Amino acid sequence: MGNFDGILSGLQLALSVEGILFVLLGVMAGTFIGMMPGLGPISAIAIMIPLTYSMDPTIALVLMAGVYYGAVFGGSTSSILLNAPGIAGTVATSFDGYPMAQKGQAGKALAIAAIASFTGGTVSVVLLMLFAPILSSVAIVFGPPEYFALMILGLTAISSLSDGSTVKALIAAVIGIMAVTIGIDSQTGTARFTFNNPNLLEGIDFLVVALGLFALAEICNLIINRKDKLKGNENIGSLKLSKSDYKEMAGPMTRQSFLGFILGVLPGAGATIASFIGYITEKKIAKNPEEWGKGAVKGIAAPETANNAATSGAFVPLLSLGIPGSGTTAVLLGALLVLDVQPGPLLITDRPELFWGVIISMYVGNIFLLVLNLPLIPYIAKVLAIPRPLLISLVIMFSMIGVYSISFNTFDLYMLLAFGVLGYFMRLFSFPAAPLILAFILGGMMENSFRQSMTIANNDLSIFFTRPIAVSLLAVAMLAFAVPIWQAVRSRRKAKTS
Repeated sequence: MGNFDGILSGLQLALSVEGILFVLLGVMAGTFIGMMPGLGPISAIAIMIPLTYSMDPTIALVLMAGVYYGAVFGGSTSSILLNAPGIAGTVATSFDGYPMAQKGQAGKALAIAAIASFTGGTVSVVLLMLFAPILSSVAIVFGPPEYFALMILGLTAISSLSDGSTVKALIAAVIGIMAVTIGIDSQTGTARFTFNNPNLLEGIDFLVVALGLFALAEICNLIINRKDKLKGNENIGSLKLSKSDYKEMAGPMTRQSFLGFILGVLPGAGATIASFIGYITEKKIAKNPEEWGKGAVKGIAAPETANNAATSGAFVPLLSLGIPGSGTTAVLLGALLVLDVQPGPLLITDRPELFWGVIISMYVGNIFLLVLNLPLIPYIAKVLAIPRPLLISLVIMFSMIGVYSISFNTFDLYMLLAFGVLGYFMRLFSFPAAPLILAFILGGMMENSFRQSMTIANNDLSIFFTRPIAVSLLAVAMLAFAVPIWQAVRSRRKAKTS
């Protein structure tokens, strides 16, 4: 009965005039921030903390949560239209979203992203209401060995992100792992691969790599091939989706709503990893994987559903355990403490109106996001009609502003340029950028989890084989690695016999 009373108090607050107003403000601000390459919700939430001192803690958290999932919702726009991911969680969306926009179907791509985002966000909020107290105990079970096994499983998918050559995909992944090891080692405090340059002591930010490999590499391509006609300029295409489009989207949206939510619940996983794993799993089970990367409907629906589902899932460890699952939820945790709210197992009983108010506000927020974004798609997509010189200038400007705003260090701008040139040459010689990005994301987490596991087990590797979840994940990883090799060998034998 306590839970029911809590839900009623949360419903009353979320549907009050004040609650609806701040949800609307949050999702509008978040959507705009997500569209701008490089800004991200972390800075916006950090700026809002001083402004919310005198506000009711629930209303303040509703506002900041709206900014968070609004940014993930809106981040797909720049990924699809400009190949410049607004936030890290929408990088995977650009793999098929941008090619679809180049075909003159920008409206369709944005409509798919909006519907998939709404579905993932709404389903995960339902799951959050039903299972938040139970899932918090699952999150505790995941220790360093389980995270290491999960990262290994993620890295086995690198071959799925290749454009044909697995060797080139592996080379790209090695570059990603090399890049993520640059900086001060968090465990020993020693500088690694910095070449005595103090600017590299803090490592390379993900945004520098993502915007360089995608946005600036695309700009290099546009400048060098300026005589080519820019595809998709004249026609943004229809927003209407056919029955076959909805049929294609249904499977990925259903599966990734659940998978994305589960990955969001795990502290440290977050929307970025969920979007990549969502994209990879759907590509692996697709009947026509060769169409992925060229504007596949499922290639947009899968990551967009997964990243929005993970955003809601991230509130489970945050509210139930006080454990942030990403940089954004870490800032939200700081905001909670500033507002004198102590997250943890007792929050649901001590402050039910806050716990349920935030969750129910997400329902309202997702409806607002869909209602606001769908009618605006024709106007948003007109960015493709901007003359090429101006478009190039705007992408460069926003990318530089986004990167500079992270550390206010001009050295990062040089790094952005370096990764842009690298991305262009990778494209020129058919090296896929996606494995580099995936390895960069997973490499650091994998190393930290491995070293923490070794510390716990006194350097005994058996820790990975004595914990059921870790063993299961490693077994799946081995299968994911071995099955494609076995299939390749089998097809060669058949070709020889025939």
